[in-house]
Amino acid sequence: MTILLYGLNNCDTCRKARKWLSAKGLAHEFVDYRDFPIPAETLKAWAAQMGFANLINKASTTWKTLPEHRRKPGSDPEYVLLLREYPALLKRPLMVRDGRIVQGFTHGQYEKEFADV
Repeated sequence: MTILLYGLNNCDTCRKARKWLSAKGLAHEFVDYRDFPIPAETLKAWAAQMGFANLINKASTTWKTLPEHRRKPGSDPEYVLLLREYPALLKRPLMVRDGRIVQGFTHGQYEKEFADV
């Protein structure tokens, strides 16, 4: 089982998710969006599962400060460009486990996700 956790080092929810995984003895790798930009192909694969609109954190300060025309990407390439330019727009954490994406973190959500372990 491969667990990749994507987010930001300074995000409290990402820290909680990492702490939970470690407490359960689940090996995982953390990838900071800012330090290691997400490749376009990975963003497209995530969007295939969730849709680009569901990858964007519209409550973020970054989103709110974008010019209006940037907040309305009209195509997949525009979404990719936006997310590569502003990685803090990606919702977090995003956990990828065996190719499946789990967005966000709550204890209950992760307990359910790892019930088979």
